[in-house]
Amino acid sequence: MNMRALVVDPDVPGSLRLGTAAEPHPAPNQLMIEVRHISLNRGEVAGASQRPAGTVHGYDASGVVVRAATDGTGPAVGARVAAFGAGAWAQRMAVDTTAVAEVPAPVHLADAAALPMAGITALRTLRSRSILGRRVLITGAAGGVGRYAVQLAALGGAHVIASVGSAARAGGLTELGAHEVVVGLEGIDRPVDLILDNVGGPQLAAAWELLAPGGAVQNIGWASDQPAEFAPYSLFFIGPSKTMSTFGDVHEVGPDIAILLGFVAAGRLSPEVDWRGSWTRVTEAAQVLLDRRIAGKAVLDVEPVAAD
Repeated sequence: MNMRALVVDPDVPGSLRLGTAAEPHPAPNQLMIEVRHISLNRGEVAGASQRPAGTVHGYDASGVVVRAATDGTGPAVGARVAAFGAGAWAQRMAVDTTAVAEVPAPVHLADAAALPMAGITALRTLRSRSILGRRVLITGAAGGVGRYAVQLAALGGAHVIASVGSAARAGGLTELGAHEVVVGLEGIDRPVDLILDNVGGPQLAAAWELLAPGGAVQNIGWASDQPAEFAPYSLFFIGPSKTMSTFGDVHEVGPDIAILLGFVAAGRLSPEVDWRGSWTRVTEAAQVLLDRRIAGKAVLDVEPVAAD
């Protein structure tokens, strides 16, 4: 049986189009969701052309369970859920029960769809170090991950420095909890304890020089189209070790999605949905995301499955 889905097509603008694909067949530890909303992440959109033609793309979705997992785990039929898994941008999605969380009643499903990839990334990277009372620098702070990271770092008791690419991208970050908002790295005159880097390139090398003894850089994204070049011996330091590491831990994310949803339900985390429209407008949504004309997240509403 076929369904509607956003599939990879390298021959169209943005490499994504609304087409058809076979419905998934859930494994025993997976449930089936009727997808209501999906969210786009800039890296997914930028990398779509690298996937095989016809691939159902995307990882973030929310919807309603229409088939429970046969192994007895996970939410029951009818539960409203947010989910993270491959092949999310379709009318139906099969996903591991360890990668879903039930959506609390006060939270709209469209807001829930915005949380998984960007929210998990922000939450898990901030957990890498104790941040209470620490100075945390978040680069690319106007994007989806950045805006969640600003809020979560503030909730965790950090002194939050939000770095943006231009003054025009700074809007709303103070209200989200940033103590300082800077363009690039201008005006940062004291060392920082943790850097969540969404930019890469020359700015990453410059940010490394701001790191305090014992501090850490978490590499989340790479918005720059340039490499990062480190001067000879610039990575050598006598004293408590400075570290730089990548992030890619998306194992069993359901409990963390539940934490994020709980924050939203309590009014402590804003979903930061800046663009919303029908998934028939995927080309438009992808372009404004690539052009950085969105502050936060883009969410698409999915056409419901036709009744038999």
